Amino acid sequence: MDIHMILEVSASLILTVAVFAGAVWLSQKTKLPIFNPLLVSVAVIMALITLLQVPLSSYETGVGVISAMLGPATAVLAFSIYQQRAILQSHFLPILLGCLAGSITSMLSAYFLCEFLGLGQEVALSTLPKSTTAPIALAVTSELGGTASITMAAVMTTGVMGAIFSPMLAHLFHIKNKVAQGVAIGTCSHAVGTAKALEMGRLEGAMSGVAIAVSGLLTCFIVIAAQTIM
Repeated sequence: MDIHMILEVSASLILTVAVFAGAVWLSQKTKLPIFNPLLVSVAVIMALITLLQVPLSSYETGVGVISAMLGPATAVLAFSIYQQRAILQSHFLPILLGCLAGSITSMLSAYFLCEFLGLGQEVALSTLPKSTTAPIALAVTSELGGTASITMAAVMTTGVMGAIFSPMLAHLFHIKNKVAQGVAIGTCSHAVGTAKALEMGRLEGAMSGVAIAVSGLLTCFIVIAAQTIM
């Protein structure tokens, strides 16, 4: 790797970290759901790449280090389940059924909505795992023959919408049980939603982390079962 490449990689990495740090500060300062750190970061980085005419391939190379962390970060979810094993044991059936219902609803609604709008089979398959965390979603998409870029766009959109609207929906439907709130958020809007669940409370955040892992596993099992039957 020459010095020019090293500078490009470093610049992309520093830019990403700096923009995200600024977005987190803005979110904490304003307390407004619309200023979700991920949403703000994506918008600002897209604008900067366009204005500065930075080749997308160069930027992707620079942030490869961050992308490489997705796998280990997903594996750490097992530790979240271990930490909350007492709550998981006492609420095992509701959590399992909640994650199962959420996963099936998410996958079916995404698929049939794409079919209804005439977006095609490829887009429909790519959006199936939209409510799971990114590494699991990409693995499922690869297995189904979908497009990774569409999957990532669907995953990010789902996560941001979950983080913005989940507290409002919990209030609207009078969901006061903290375990139920956490499971619903984690199942529907993965890690981005879990960040919001942690703001709502420690138990909500913990259960949301558990739901990410459980619903991710269930999604993989459902896909494997569906392929076997078909």
